[in-house]
Amino acid sequence: MITKNVGKKEGIFRIVLGLGLLALPPMFQFPVWATTVTYGFGLVALITGIIGYCPGWHLFGINTCHKDDSNQSTN
Repeated sequence: MITKNVGKKEGIFRIVLGLGLLALPPMFQFPVWATTVTYGFGLVALITGIIGYCPGWHLFGINTCHKDDSNQSTN
């Protein structure tokens, strides 16, 4: 069971950032390597924002949830 460690505001920010990064390569002529990196960061930001869990935050012991939010788990 995964405990959420990404707060609501940060989750919204990650979703917006992820969608923005995913929209960049089709709008501009990026080299293949830059497109791959941009899509990778965009997907990670989007997924962590949606599920509310960031493995990096877990590794460093960071939790941006309020006490009420962090007790909820995702499936």
